[in-house]
Amino acid sequence: MSDSVAWVLQEMTAELKALNMWSAQPPSAEAMASTAPFCCDSMVFEQWLQFVLIPRMQALLDGDLPLPTDVNILPMAEYALANRHEDVRLLLFIIGRFDACFQSN
Repeated sequence: MSDSVAWVLQEMTAELKALNMWSAQPPSAEAMASTAPFCCDSMVFEQWLQFVLIPRMQALLDGDLPLPTDVNILPMAEYALANRHEDVRLLLFIIGRFDACFQSN
């Protein structure tokens, strides 16, 4: 599973960059300290992906630590990205694949 998660994180990063949704500036410390789900009160969804989800998942992988057993971010992604002008279908597909990495068989 770790290899699949690592691969999907790389794909997610590449697609965020391709869509010009990758930010050179990190959110403020206050924004990063948000306790709201997906930091929805302090940053846009793609910032959460870039600055929270991807680094935290990568840290788990790098530390050979246990991965979550239940992940379901696609519904939030669909909601948060619904009104974007960019074609986000591939990004949503990748996020769906990310969720699938954690589903029990």
